[in-house]
Amino acid sequence: MAKKPLILAVETSGRMGSVAIATGQRFLAETAFSGPMRHSSEVFPAICNLLNRFDRKPKDIEHFYISVGPGSFTGLRIAVSMAKIMHLASTVKIVKVDTFDVIASNINDYMGQEKNRVEKIAVILDAKRNQFYIAAYQYTSEETWKKTFSDSLMTASQFLSRFTGKTKPVWLLGEGLVYYADKFKAEGVCFLDEKYWNPRAEKVHMLGWKMACNGQFADPVTLQPNYLRRPEVEEKYKFRT
Repeated sequence: MAKKPLILAVETSGRMGSVAIATGQRFLAETAFSGPMRHSSEVFPAICNLLNRFDRKPKDIEHFYISVGPGSFTGLRIAVSMAKIMHLASTVKIVKVDTFDVIASNINDYMGQEKNRVEKIAVILDAKRNQFYIAAYQYTSEETWKKTFSDSLMTASQFLSRFTGKTKPVWLLGEGLVYYADKFKAEGVCFLDEKYWNPRAEKVHMLGWKMACNGQFADPVTLQPNYLRRPEVEEKYKFRT
């Protein structure tokens, strides 16, 4: 039997970061950061603590899975930079996981615990300037979730115009609701409990492992965050030039 690779999964796209360690499909442990936006100060200590806990070394890591966005510009750059450095140092294989998919996968935990049937969900992320990053998913006859509305940038009113008035309610989750849930309140809109809103490194591993099994590794040379929109500092520079 082939040896299962040691996997490090990192989630730094959202407000609450985390790291996880696994061997192949087998999830071992996850460490969440102590507070919002603590990525730069806590990601490396958290990784070291997990490796020490399982008596492993950085050189043992064979796969590195990252949540590639959209999300926090700083957080995404941290993850992508780590991936590039680790590959240069030890030829670690990289998997980039869609942050929307990471958050959407929380619905499986909800459906496993609650009796409410959910058929449509939308992930809402704060894009600043009164806009939101949004993706929507539909539950299929194969009992899987299919993305039916790809990563888009829109206002809350634009979202409501497009997604309300349907026969089935749409359930919302995602960190964009932390401060702006009121903007999305309307008939036909339901909200998952806040504990399902955050992306987590455990889910990055779960989705990343499936991608790795299909050979979906990223090219570390061309690897870039999925911003959906340029960072504000880049837009200001482009405007001035």
